[in-house]
Amino acid sequence: MAQQRRDISEALITFIEAQQVFFVGTAPQEGRINVSPKGTDSLKVVSPTRVVWLNLTGSGNETAAHIAENGRMTIMFCSFTEKALILRLYGQARAVHPRDAEWQALSSLFAPVIGARQVIDMEVDLVHTSCGWGVPICEYVSERQKLQEWADGKGAEGIKRYWLEKNSLSIDGIPTGIED
Repeated sequence: MAQQRRDISEALITFIEAQQVFFVGTAPQEGRINVSPKGTDSLKVVSPTRVVWLNLTGSGNETAAHIAENGRMTIMFCSFTEKALILRLYGQARAVHPRDAEWQALSSLFAPVIGARQVIDMEVDLVHTSCGWGVPICEYVSERQKLQEWADGKGAEGIKRYWLEKNSLSIDGIPTGIED
């Protein structure tokens, strides 16, 4: 059943690489807790205690606001195949923006995407697994193309305008750090 460890084992890295979706949880000191589903090939394990993921432009920017305030983040993976498993990574995260010196090195770990707004860099301090026996078995069909089509239609400058209009503050009014 449940196990805890300080690092991500090779077996768990293999598990992570096989998942089509993961969930990111963050919370401000006060305000709404956020849980965001993420897909595509947007997460990389860069060491047994560090993961990075490419955060694409979306309707909100809660994760960036929350980690700018306190850094706390949980990433959850759950198997939807016959081999049940839930994996949670707990740690401290920070957002790296296109204007930051580290952007080129971290964003180069992923395919170029017009809507990329941050790379979230997380130091993992606890790895927790549990059985996942209550998670249904589901069949993966495909990635959705709509988000990328939307971003392509806006173009780089349109995306930057969208960030200023829609991604500068969380729903609780916390700054996201998206602005220069």
